Amino acid sequence: MPVVVQHLTQPSDQDHQDLLKIYADAPDWLLAPFTNAEDLVNQGLLNGRLLTGRFNDRLLGAAWVERDDSFWCLSRLCVRKVTRGRGVARRLLEEAQRLAVLQGAGLRLGAPAGHLEAARLAEHLGLGLIAH
Repeated sequence: MPVVVQHLTQPSDQDHQDLLKIYADAPDWLLAPFTNAEDLVNQGLLNGRLLTGRFNDRLLGAAWVERDDSFWCLSRLCVRKVTRGRGVARRLLEEAQRLAVLQGAGLRLGAPAGHLEAARLAEHLGLGLIAH
């Protein structure tokens, strides 16, 4: 599946609807401290943090990326439930890592403190984990 990864700054109406669908499938811990998917999406767009995966003009996955000079932190990674298991999340992670390296930075995963699934994923990918 050729997923095109892009930093989303000017979403179309369809993009916004797709983002809401992506994060509607997210567990509550991924949305926190936001009360719902719409708040998370709006803040991500406002702060320029959304990295998205697109296939056939539709967004299938998204993540937040916070950047500084030495590390990028990728968090809130979510893929639409109907699309999971097809490599969308891996493509987002790989492209985030590639872009970070191009900027001379490393990539780390961000997750709530004590979240074992995120810790296992970070270890599997050879990435550091930032608890927040």
